[in-house]
Amino acid sequence: MSDSKLSTLSLAAAVAGAVSMAAMTVPSTASAAGKEKCYGVAKVGENGCANAAGTHSCAGQSTVAFDKGEWKLVAEGTCVEMGGNLEPGEGVNEEAKMKAG
Repeated sequence: MSDSKLSTLSLAAAVAGAVSMAAMTVPSTASAAGKEKCYGVAKVGENGCANAAGTHSCAGQSTVAFDKGEWKLVAEGTCVEMGGNLEPGEGVNEEAKMKAG
């Protein structure tokens, strides 16, 4: 295989990978229906997308469990029951940590 064909294939694979990863990190409208952002309930690596502090911009990058600046989608109306908040905060959410066990 020539170098130019290999480069073209490599570029195509890289673009396809980037597009598929972007699609995984942004919830579609259909999957977000009946859901709400719940802050302070995500475990390490289980956050939705960018955090409130702006220290990262992708899903799965949280490094502190129950960080009040991290969110994940939960069924609508269940966030507060889980000990979470509908608005971001600072620090660790001890209430959600206790409820999670």
